[in-house]
Amino acid sequence: MSGRRVDPTGKQALFSAPVSSAPDRIRPGPRNEGRTALFSTPPRQVGTVLIECSSCRARTRTSVIDLALRLATGSAWWPLRGYQHWLRCPACARRQWCRIGWRD
Repeated sequence: MSGRRVDPTGKQALFSAPVSSAPDRIRPGPRNEGRTALFSTPPRQVGTVLIECSSCRARTRTSVIDLALRLATGSAWWPLRGYQHWLRCPACARRQWCRIGWRD
């Protein structure tokens, strides 16, 4: 030991942390604050699609490669349904009818 006291309860860590820290940001760009943050969506990420499950109602953004694997490993397509693709949902991991959003 180098002459420091041992703090068995860890209270010193609460009061010795630096006050300033970087703001949490997902990506660079203008921040949405207030009303704009509630009623706006982030820009679409290149190379991703949005999968919405009819059962759990989860909307999951996934890569195009992951979608291709899900479609290749046992899926069905029924064009007259609201949720047209029967595939494994990324959120609940069950085979359900899902909707694929290309421009959401």
